[in-house]
Amino acid sequence: QVQLVESGGGLVQPGGSLRLSCKASGFTWNYYAIGWFRQAPGNWREEVSCVSSRDGSTIYADSVKGRFTISRDNANTVYLQMNNLKPEDTAVYFCAARGNFNSDLSLSAKWYDYWGRGTQVTVSS
Repeated sequence: QVQLVESGGGLVQPGGSLRLSCKASGFTWNYYAIGWFRQAPGNWREEVSCVSSRDGSTIYADSVKGRFTISRDNANTVYLQMNNLKPEDTAVYFCAARGNFNSDLSLSAKWYDYWGRGTQVTVSS
């Protein structure tokens, strides 16, 4: 059974940093893609970034390019380093996973099969 558990959220001042983690378990695939998404109250779920376990390729949403960095380790954990945080980054952040045979990636939430429960990030002074 695939499980995704996010952690690392919290309250941070504008300009500050946080590192989110997404710990995955139950994978039976050779490769996988993990994406980060976020949802603020009253808003649609918004894409943030994604990474391939096969070759580490990444995609970023324009809203976070240059500020956020996605990475993965060899233990099925994906990280989202968030720097220069802004109040508009406030949201619940979710990670999602999809098994792969290659390094295909997508920022479409519909492409992913498994989701975590999310972690709250609040950027406020």
